[in-house]
Amino acid sequence: MDDLRQKYLALVSGAGDEATLEDVRLAALGKKGEISLKMRELGRMDPEMRQATGAALNRLKDEIDLALRAKKAALGDAALDARLKDEWLDVTLPGRPRAQGTIHPVSQVGEEVTAIFADMGFAVAEGPQIESDWYNFDALNIAPEHPARQEHDTFFMAREAGDDRPPHVLRTHTSPVQIRAMQAQGAPIRVIAPGRVYRMDMDQTHAPMFHQLEGLAIDRDISMANLKWVLEEFCRAFFEVEGVELRFRASHFPFTEPSAEVDIRCSWDKGQLKIGEGDGWMEILGSGMVHPKVLEAAGVDPDAWQGFAFGMGIDRLAMLKYGIPDLRAFFDSDLRWLRHYGFAALDMPTVSGGLSR
Repeated sequence: MDDLRQKYLALVSGAGDEATLEDVRLAALGKKGEISLKMRELGRMDPEMRQATGAALNRLKDEIDLALRAKKAALGDAALDARLKDEWLDVTLPGRPRAQGTIHPVSQVGEEVTAIFADMGFAVAEGPQIESDWYNFDALNIAPEHPARQEHDTFFMAREAGDDRPPHVLRTHTSPVQIRAMQAQGAPIRVIAPGRVYRMDMDQTHAPMFHQLEGLAIDRDISMANLKWVLEEFCRAFFEVEGVELRFRASHFPFTEPSAEVDIRCSWDKGQLKIGEGDGWMEILGSGMVHPKVLEAAGVDPDAWQGFAFGMGIDRLAMLKYGIPDLRAFFDSDLRWLRHYGFAALDMPTVSGGLSR
């Protein structure tokens, strides 16, 4: 017993790191350690010898275990002291100033919806904000007498007297981007078109310049069922709720046939919007199957291809998701508002990692 005590106490004392100390512990007290093997020999002894030897072995085991714990604590303290010396920090030095800028909610929501539709295989298409009358209206099957083509609803670019060229407008929607994308790529195609649009309207929920996102999917066997699935998956991901219920109401848009307004089930609880529950319905977007005349204008054969399109307001989505009551505040440049509703510069939304804060 004395030889074992001196042997292992010396090894414990001489251990210079925790790895060496663990080797000593295993050699002494592990399942196949020297003291553990001695404990197994107790069964072959007579009762008196077993009682005396067992008590001595237990005392030895406790003494070595206590020495191991004390040595481990001493090694930990020494390592901490060395680390503190190497990582010395003067806490009286001034801290780094926090960045003042934030990401605007419109920009953040634009990134969120783009990430969701990219996950479903939609590419991003872009186009000019100043469009010809043909791309903005004619190619989309909007008749000359349609109210949207009047000056009280659309910003027309000024022309000199006698200029007979087709008029240009500030685009009233991002649908012209769909025409340009189909002309450039043909079918099949699956794109979204986010961007600024302009209309003569200004109140608590409307602005003369706002942001819109439109989607287009053209293939041989696409139906309204595909449209419904895409919109349900989008709403589920964007509002970050599992239960989503959409309601399609028959409507009319010149560029889709059939057309449908889409409502989402919701409730208002103490002024807070809750998506996917309750007895209320809220309109969130318009959609439908692309009109054959629109496909023809874009150079796509309507007898061979078909598809769906949808459009939604990015600003309105931001208001709904983040509880922003007035659309006009988006463009007031109030720093207090921007600090409250803004997002951190590195808060990049992803479908897998989470969209919002």
